[in-house]
Amino acid sequence: MTNKNLDETMSLLVDLVSIPSPSGNTNEVITYVEKFLADLKVETKRNRKGGLIATLEGKDSKQHRLLTAHVDTLGAMVKEIKSNGRLRLDLIGGFKFNSIEGEYCQIETSSGKTFTGTILMHQTSVHVYKDAGKAERNQANMEVRIDEKVHNAEDVRALGIEVGDFISFDPRVEVTPSGFIKSRHLDDKASVAILLQLIKQIKTEKVELPHTTHFLISNNEEIGYGGNSNITPETVEYLAVDMGAMGDGQSTDEYTVSICVKDGTGPYHFELRKNLVRLAEENNIEYKLDIYPFYGSDASAAIRAGHDIVHGLIGPGIDSSHAFERTHRDSIENTAKLLYFYVQSKLV
Repeated sequence: MTNKNLDETMSLLVDLVSIPSPSGNTNEVITYVEKFLADLKVETKRNRKGGLIATLEGKDSKQHRLLTAHVDTLGAMVKEIKSNGRLRLDLIGGFKFNSIEGEYCQIETSSGKTFTGTILMHQTSVHVYKDAGKAERNQANMEVRIDEKVHNAEDVRALGIEVGDFISFDPRVEVTPSGFIKSRHLDDKASVAILLQLIKQIKTEKVELPHTTHFLISNNEEIGYGGNSNITPETVEYLAVDMGAMGDGQSTDEYTVSICVKDGTGPYHFELRKNLVRLAEENNIEYKLDIYPFYGSDASAAIRAGHDIVHGLIGPGIDSSHAFERTHRDSIENTAKLLYFYVQSKLV
């Protein structure tokens, strides 16, 4: 991957994380991806769930492979409009309330109006609440303070805000001079940016793919079923491009591509994993093998749905997953390189 390609990927990533797209409300970001691919003269189609599928023809049209990454993110919905004019939240996706305390957010009404706010503990002020530091961070105690002059539930409803409106979190994206990108929603918009740049590279360099290859940009992964359908009968290999989770006991870091050998659903396909490792070693790509104990991907969702496929999972290493995330250009680059050689390889 050239520095120009990497710079373009990082720019794409900044654009993607800046578009609100909690699971269930992803049309804007899917439209962005759709336009990007249309500019490359790549035909796409939307599935009924709202995801996007692009196909690049290969030499072998009888045995296909599929790569997927997801644009949906963690978020919330308005659970209740409280009598004090604040909002109670219901979470979308698997994360903890403490990870969003103090976060700026955006409320989008069903009519398309948007309002800003801040997610806070009800007992925030230490000058008023003796237990401000001890109170549990949960649905009962956390609320959205809307940036409008509201005093009660009636004032809030007069703005057009209602139960079921989507709440998205400010990504606070920043790219540092040292090469880090820190932002919410690197899971999985980092990998979406990588796949989009890969498609552009294939088109620009006129790369001849050995197999017809589908790219599924899914939009329900965070709630468990983004990529479990629209898999052609000819698909043999299915590679989820998501993230590597970091923490105690993990080998994943922010500089290499993570190749998952097992997650909470069980082992990934052994032969595909070995092929990925071989490609990494032959092409001087830095990688780490890892197990994610509390994790599931679109590839594992496809297996659970009954598809007879070979499945795998790779991605850049992401620190503080499902919270305020961070990765490095090196991890983006190593993931992109492995994918570039992978799509040119034969099926296992």
